[in-house]
Amino acid sequence: MIIFGPLFVIAGIGFFCWLLFTFAVFALPFYAGLTVGAWAFHTGAGWLGGAVIGVIAAGVTFGVGQLALAFVPWTWLRLAIVLVYAAPATIAGYYATHGIAQMAMPSATWQMIFSFVGAVAVGVTALIRIAGTAPPGREQARLARA
Repeated sequence: MIIFGPLFVIAGIGFFCWLLFTFAVFALPFYAGLTVGAWAFHTGAGWLGGAVIGVIAAGVTFGVGQLALAFVPWTWLRLAIVLVYAAPATIAGYYATHGIAQMAMPSATWQMIFSFVGAVAVGVTALIRIAGTAPPGREQARLARA
């Protein structure tokens, strides 16, 4: 069993890192849905009503972002939209990496260094994935047809 313990730890950390990178794109819709769902619950909608309202708010947030990326013609505005969606992913990446670093090393300095590296890695990954979901601009579509 002593041989399998470290292997399971490495596999678990790898799984959670993969999960973090995969779901980082949905950090803003998740946060919006959680906030609106909690608000609905505290205003008397109950747990089922809060959950339904939260899921609807998350879907609307994701849909609005996708529509905005699809129909905004200016590159600078698309970049701003992508940055708005990638910023919560960067913050989530920082805190997830910091939690793993706290378990792995006692030095606060190294914890912060790894946390910042993790935040940058998750933020850049989310930025690339969000930008990759956007349809090509008018210039690229015109060049593709030619």
